[in-house]
Amino acid sequence: MARIAVAGFRHETNTFAPHKATLPEFETGYSWPSLVRGADLPAAVKGFNLGISGFIDRAEAQGHSIAPLVFASAAPSAQVTEDAYETIVGMLFEELAWVGTIDAIFLNLHGAMVAEHLDDGEGELLQRLRQKVGPALPIVVTLDYHANMSRDACEHATAITGYRAYPHDDMAETGERMAVWLDKHLASGAKRPAVAFRQTPFLIPLFAGCTMRAPADEIVAAVAEIEAETGVLLTFAGGFPAADIPDCGPSVYGYAADQSAAEAAVNRLAEMVEAREKDWGGDVLGPEAAVAEAKGLAESAKRPIVLADIQDNPGAGGTGDTMGLIKAMLDAGIENAAAGLVFDPHVATIAARAGEGAEISVALGGKHDVPGDSPLTGNFKVICAPSGRMIASGPLYKGGRMDLHPMARLRIGGIDIVVVGKRVQAADQEFFRHVGIEPGAMRFLGIKSSAHFRGHFQPIADAVLDVAAPGAMAAFPDALPFTRLRAGVRVMPTGVNSGA
Repeated sequence: MARIAVAGFRHETNTFAPHKATLPEFETGYSWPSLVRGADLPAAVKGFNLGISGFIDRAEAQGHSIAPLVFASAAPSAQVTEDAYETIVGMLFEELAWVGTIDAIFLNLHGAMVAEHLDDGEGELLQRLRQKVGPALPIVVTLDYHANMSRDACEHATAITGYRAYPHDDMAETGERMAVWLDKHLASGAKRPAVAFRQTPFLIPLFAGCTMRAPADEIVAAVAEIEAETGVLLTFAGGFPAADIPDCGPSVYGYAADQSAAEAAVNRLAEMVEAREKDWGGDVLGPEAAVAEAKGLAESAKRPIVLADIQDNPGAGGTGDTMGLIKAMLDAGIENAAAGLVFDPHVATIAARAGEGAEISVALGGKHDVPGDSPLTGNFKVICAPSGRMIASGPLYKGGRMDLHPMARLRIGGIDIVVVGKRVQAADQEFFRHVGIEPGAMRFLGIKSSAHFRGHFQPIADAVLDVAAPGAMAAFPDALPFTRLRAGVRVMPTGVNSGA
């Protein structure tokens, strides 16, 4: 059986976001484990919905042994600092030198990492690895659905596959799929496969790429169908449309023993994506209009109305603390409402010190100078301020061990606000249950997320409204001041209108 080195280095970079990913951000971690290296890695990632977790489980079940290197993940933000990038990559190469002889390398990357000194963080890492281990050693990779793929990354790897679901409930499954592919590749003794790569000539709004809606659902279904029919390892990457780099945007890539087969499969899928160009959009409302519509819908609804604060999504570089939607909910006088997660460790700490039942006068959120945003200043009742440690139960985090300390539930008017000390998007009902809020019992839910929330919240809702309140992740990419996109790429799909 083979000995396989495994590592993960994940960051989704919004080059327009107000804060960068420093080394302490990786040491703190995000929704996933904090920076870990060597023998501590397998236990740290076990049980998480991550490509590396699924890969390790399947590879060990196949009888292979694992040589753990490094795992690092930070909250989506602006560029990874040069210090953070080079330090973590340096750790990876140090561990690689210590593990001795290996038969393959597996990497759990994101695909949309931009560093201060590099446009293509993943492509650079793969190039350095390929130079280190030579042309023959298999290097296999799992990437996020939102990868901004480069031809260099595709060519330096032996094979890459990406998630096929957004919300990403298939991350561990993708790792398992790559383990199966690698096992067959090693057993066959086959040479490195041929690779085909094609970029789509338009950007797709982040929320519009959700695979719980058309046309994304049809595209990812076609990926599996074409792969089964042709044997090509095929991926559609929806791109991350908030990165001012030449390779920003969707792509299709595939690996096969035969170059013509890889190119035929990639072209077939890419043409399907491009044929649906005008359908890659959706309706977005401003906060006041969204709250007014929600109030109307609630008159006959039996389940919650979800207001998705898609421009302040911490999972896409949002600060997690803008107050536009919450202010609109408060101004409209709605009752039986909950909102979150608001990232404000200072206010959460004040609430914890004040204690349950206390009233505090604070300025909540609005601390990152996001244009059009300001804090919500007022008197809040502290309903509770529990430990932030919990186990997630939804399809995205799938049993992940979370620590959002400090944490508090604050009430103002008819709204209960979940305040946290760690920037995480509100994609799991347990974040609310942990402070005593049962999401399904609420009339209104304000959720800071673009699409990941849909996996756990859409099934309990009578309606979901996408809301464009102030935030660092523009709902439509034509609102962003791009200067470095490759020639000819359209910042919006033709025929799709933007604006709230």
